[in-house]
Amino acid sequence: MQLIPAIDLMNGKIVRLTHGDPKTAKVYDQFGGPVETAKKWQAEGARKLHIIDLDAALSIGNNLSVIADIAESVDLPIQVGGGIRNIDAVEKVLKLGVSQVIFGALAFSDPDAVTQVQQEFDAKSVIVALDNRDGKVMVEGWKTATALGMKEALEKFATLGVKAFLVTSITKDGTLSGPDLDTLREACQYPSVEVIAAGGIGGLNDLVALKRVGVEGAVIGKALYEGRFTLKEALKTVGEK
Repeated sequence: MQLIPAIDLMNGKIVRLTHGDPKTAKVYDQFGGPVETAKKWQAEGARKLHIIDLDAALSIGNNLSVIADIAESVDLPIQVGGGIRNIDAVEKVLKLGVSQVIFGALAFSDPDAVTQVQQEFDAKSVIVALDNRDGKVMVEGWKTATALGMKEALEKFATLGVKAFLVTSITKDGTLSGPDLDTLREACQYPSVEVIAAGGIGGLNDLVALKRVGVEGAVIGKALYEGRFTLKEALKTVGEK
């Protein structure tokens, strides 16, 4: 299981939200700015970074220049999400030097866009976000419910050739109260896809539980920034070298 430190950007700074609510934004600058923090995660053993552009997700701006600086400063694959609403946005992000783009609303409104990006770039460059609340997948900054549940959405996009899914429990996000293991266990019933878990991780025991469930990766945010454990401790716990 791969551990992926999260860098959520708002107004050029690293923040964490609770339940995706921008009113709960808390700035974390104890490790320096976004570039310094990314370098820290690389130095501590991260093999990938997870960056969300919250301003883009909320349609109030973007952090593309910061993402470009991070991509230039570390030698790690980077997955980026937030505000990916058309092919032009996908191309802009991939040209920054990142390796994967996280599709949210665009995947549901225009599934052909997923296929187009897979053909023009690489099938591995696409991750589809399945953000769950009350049994439905949410989009548009978690404000709009789609008609699909997690299982239906996963099956739909798997048939389009999508290999990786970011599964987030919105009610768990930023709470440090433990991941939604039942939903993740259901998602892991599809052996042909890679499930990346996000939301609720609060302790090393949560990482052990996720590994047992069978997810391929786990995005860690608030737990790292709040000092619940270090990245080195987390990597040692799951046996990632």
